[in-house]
Amino acid sequence: MAKIKACLFDLDGVICDTAKYHYLGWKRLANELGFDITHEFNETLKGVNRMDSLDRILEFGNIPMAEEDRISWAAKKNEWYLEYVQEMKPTEILPGVLKVFEDIKAKKIKICLGSASKNAKLILELLQITHYFDDIIDGTMVVKGKPHPEVFLKGAEACGVKPKECIVFEDALEGVKAGQAAGCFTVGIGDMKTLKKADMVISSFEDISFQEILDCI
Repeated sequence: MAKIKACLFDLDGVICDTAKYHYLGWKRLANELGFDITHEFNETLKGVNRMDSLDRILEFGNIPMAEEDRISWAAKKNEWYLEYVQEMKPTEILPGVLKVFEDIKAKKIKICLGSASKNAKLILELLQITHYFDDIIDGTMVVKGKPHPEVFLKGAEACGVKPKECIVFEDALEGVKAGQAAGCFTVGIGDMKTLKKADMVISSFEDISFQEILDCI
């Protein structure tokens, strides 16, 4: 493995947990269309961009919809989501994340965000952690959602490094697939069964140091 020069982080479920806010937004949308979604179904939307998530929900509810209506409903969901996330505070950063960020910076390795979220910059500001990031690639800058590798290829490019010199941190299988398709070393954060395709899986950042991750590469 090449020397690691950059770390590419997903946002939701890796740095903070905004899944609950997405769930509230999608559930509200489904309810207004006359059906409901569960937490379990919401888990299948992890790492999936907004329009693809909407398509999955409409298919689940068996709701046909014209393109202009899809765009309108997606915008409504985002408005609701933004209402919820405005209350986010630095206390919502997941355990161990800031220590890992500090360890990475101490080794002069770049940190880049690679998220499907179009609201990523706002969330980083609310969490007061924007200063840790050398580059930010979010949903406004990519055309193809995960598992396509575009977001991580652009992240590596923005950092001026090769994909094989990057670690991708992801909590979703779609994101792990995207990282591997880009040619990066992938670290899954969460359940071993779900993320077994990752090169390495950890339960959280709380019980591991960045050096221990490097030692496994």
